[in-house]
Amino acid sequence: MDTVQVLPRLHMFRFPVGQAYLWRDGDGLTLVDAGAADAAAPIGQAIRELGLDPAAIRRIVITHGHRDHFGAAGELAGRYGAEVIAHHLDAPVIRGEAPMTDPVLLDWEVPLYERGLTLPEAPPTRVDREVGDGDALGFGDGAVAVHCPGHTDGSIAVHLPRHGVLFTGDSVAGVGRVMLGVFNTDRERALASFRRLAALGADTVCFGHGEPLTENAQEVLRASADRDSGLQVEHG
Repeated sequence: MDTVQVLPRLHMFRFPVGQAYLWRDGDGLTLVDAGAADAAAPIGQAIRELGLDPAAIRRIVITHGHRDHFGAAGELAGRYGAEVIAHHLDAPVIRGEAPMTDPVLLDWEVPLYERGLTLPEAPPTRVDREVGDGDALGFGDGAVAVHCPGHTDGSIAVHLPRHGVLFTGDSVAGVGRVMLGVFNTDRERALASFRRLAALGADTVCFGHGEPLTENAQEVLRASADRDSGLQVEHG
């Protein structure tokens, strides 16, 4: 796992598949996503190497119910007493009470999806607080949940308007080029969500997969969202 500083108060933890983010508010910490089931110990160690105490993790915001995003959330919450937050539509999946809807895969997505299935399955994980569109998340001087269905029914982005920061989860990807995220359950809803996120005008955009966008973010995100639905095929 690599640790990358994105902003003075924001770090990215990069895993072999996907990534999570750490936001610092004074002496309190927030994780946006938590990596796969084997990521708890590396995340704790990385936080210590930043000179911080993982016991200061106040909350873990899960952007959606895929194994590479919430796998370690339960272990981290159990160790450090953090609150686990997710959208109410994906919360039953995260708790292990309901199956995740299968994605509708493009041909070129199939091998990528199969690679993701090699990650350890995420254990059922408690969700302490279910949120919906526009709900306050309690950190980042006014962070809010933005419901962005299409990747999953309960996908959320996390918007910090006072800091110009947006965490897209897997609704948008930055792998090589900013593009619609892959493995969507409903492509048309995913495209509508992409356009909505682009309209937020964030200056720093952090993806579930790919390098954060820190330069010309507003222009790049809007231009990418405006491209037609053939964009994914270009990157096959």
